[in-house]
Amino acid sequence: MMSSGMGRRALLGLLLAGAGLAALPLGSGAARAQAKFPTRPITLIVPFAAGGSTDVVGRLVAQKMSESLGQQVVVENVVGAGGNVGATRVAKADPDGYTILMGTVATHALNPLILKRKPYDPVADFAPVSLLAVVPNVLVVNPNLAAKTVPELIAMLKAEPGKYNYASSGNATPLHLSGELFKSMAGVQMQHIPYRGSGPALNDVVAGQVPIMFDNLPSSSEFIRAGSLRGVAVTTKERAPSFPDMPTIAEAGLPGYETYTWNALFAPAKTPRPVIDALNAASNAALKDPTVIERMKAFSATVVGSTPEALADHVKAEVAKWTPVVKEAGVQSE
Repeated sequence: MMSSGMGRRALLGLLLAGAGLAALPLGSGAARAQAKFPTRPITLIVPFAAGGSTDVVGRLVAQKMSESLGQQVVVENVVGAGGNVGATRVAKADPDGYTILMGTVATHALNPLILKRKPYDPVADFAPVSLLAVVPNVLVVNPNLAAKTVPELIAMLKAEPGKYNYASSGNATPLHLSGELFKSMAGVQMQHIPYRGSGPALNDVVAGQVPIMFDNLPSSSEFIRAGSLRGVAVTTKERAPSFPDMPTIAEAGLPGYETYTWNALFAPAKTPRPVIDALNAASNAALKDPTVIERMKAFSATVVGSTPEALADHVKAEVAKWTPVVKEAGVQSE
């Protein structure tokens, strides 16, 4: 049996130990939680409707991240205001890694430049995780249009300034501004015709109602293969693997021209670095999965994967690139 003195000493030790635990700062508990991250499902906000390229990339990566992290990564589509509604929700979420964003050129470059009243800061309000993929845009024309190449199109537009229209999926979208960048660099005039999505715009270009369009390559691919649209050139620096014979706009006549849609993971600002590192490792591992790579290739996306620092630099470069284009296009709104 324990002596009374020994019992008192043991009791005193337990009390002191309890007092020591109570005195630990909250950050110590947070550090332990970070070490175990994740302990519950993660919500990946896709700020656009289901079925688009951003949604497809999000679901592919989420599935593989779930396997790697041991917790479900649940995709939630939060649509509205060109991606701003979903992005704002993540910017204001708890910085614990359990609410993350599938960001794009719209949410992290164009929207903050276009809106005078900014719901969030694309740099200060987010912690970069990884640049996942880039998706080429494409310059397409109705097959009956005489111009078959970029130089021929530029010559035609210069010969009759303002005669021709071009379509896009909507006003102030990346595709609209791809057209504005083309106009600026080529020194040509075209009237922009905005549609409520790529589908209606493509239908009118196929029908010959509008002769020219800038679109995401995945949504135009089947029309190009069927011959109902002519793919003139892709907008990325490199040719698209799915259309290796189609030149880039840069190599076909406008050196330095480059636009694309990109997808990247972001967490709220102040998310602890260990949590960011866990998300980065899981997302980059997902991008190495053969199934993911093949699915990405199928809709012309190029897998990237990056460090958080590289994504931060990418966002800053995109903002710098698009600032003069947005200003020249005069698309700022309330």
